[in-house]
Amino acid sequence: MEPFVRFNQEALATLEARLEVVPSSGGAAVRIAPGGRVGAVPLRSAQTGHVAGGFIVKPRFDWAGMGRVLLETGWAASPEFLSLPLVPGSGREVPPWVLAGPVLARIEALLRSLRRGYREEEAFLRQPRGRIVWPRFLAKGLVRGQWERLPCRFPDLGQDPKIRRIARWVLERVRTDLVLVGGTDPVATALAGLAVRLIELLSDAIPLAPSKEDLRRSLGGRGLSDEVFRRGMEALAWVVEERGLGGGRELDGLAWSLPLDRLWEAYVEGVVRRETAQVGGEVRVGRLSQTVFPLEWSDPVHRSLGHLVPDIVVRRGRSVHIVDAKYKAHLAELDEAGWHRFAEETREQHRADLHQVLAYAALYDAEEVTATLVYPLRPETWRALRERGRDVSRAQLLHGGRRVSVELRGMAFGGGA
Repeated sequence: MEPFVRFNQEALATLEARLEVVPSSGGAAVRIAPGGRVGAVPLRSAQTGHVAGGFIVKPRFDWAGMGRVLLETGWAASPEFLSLPLVPGSGREVPPWVLAGPVLARIEALLRSLRRGYREEEAFLRQPRGRIVWPRFLAKGLVRGQWERLPCRFPDLGQDPKIRRIARWVLERVRTDLVLVGGTDPVATALAGLAVRLIELLSDAIPLAPSKEDLRRSLGGRGLSDEVFRRGMEALAWVVEERGLGGGRELDGLAWSLPLDRLWEAYVEGVVRRETAQVGGEVRVGRLSQTVFPLEWSDPVHRSLGHLVPDIVVRRGRSVHIVDAKYKAHLAELDEAGWHRFAEETREQHRADLHQVLAYAALYDAEEVTATLVYPLRPETWRALRERGRDVSRAQLLHGGRRVSVELRGMAFGGGA
């Protein structure tokens, strides 16, 4: 058991999971304790050290719900792809939109980043342009009888035509696979629509199926300093290498990981933005560094605690609404009765959450301040509470002539809250 644990602990650590050896009737057994991430990682054989299987961690909520979450967040919390071997079988276990979404987002950013500029091109032309490459003419044109066409090397102004052609081929591939496997899945349908819109931007480009060497050459010419370009080319390579992105052409898929607390925060942000759009207001979020309050410590040893960063802040006139998204994994198991017990049995555990959001409330000078802690619930639990008007619990805090409203809010995770 110890070699198996040693070989696989590093991979599982990326999911914040751990392997534990426990006594059993047969001597010993390995138990996997899940952490706060979903994803897929390969498992190695204790005898050979080679990949022998895969381990997939799914969320406590169904994948249809997860799909709605990823779509509504605009892939702000998209999966992180790991530098690990392919995961056997995960190409068909993981819905295609989980990987197609980030691929399309990266390609969209790549297309926006392409700038017009001069680059050296080489082509056989009837009318000479630039410099004639005589050695190539002698080696190819002359021996083939193509005397009227000369190989020329010249600077040309425009976007990289080859990358645009490769991107067109990749987008058509992703769209085709999404249509084939999507069915009535609204996430796959929406992503297929995004692929069509991106294809329309490349209507003048002829699709080109690239080789791995083409991708390496394009990336090497731009360098690794351009992060958007690097990530875009990486996404193109995933599809070219058939890493399970299209819903099952390959049994093996990429190793990936996604922290659920970050996904929950992004989902709550999406809900708050939709609600604010209906009544008006300005939304600022911590993930974009829009709500940062620096702390100046006299002792530099405390520099690691140098900022207060509320998750979401909504301003409307002289009112401020502070929203802090808290992902507590055990709350996913609560039924309606358990949600009521939350205020009685676990308030000590969550007192720190309340103190934190009240500290955020003290940062803002406004006539009305509301501080909300948002926790995830299963859709059926949320609907039952919502029907009875008990999905939000409120309290008033009066101090020094200032009123602060405090809320505990339950929200369905991908259930149309």
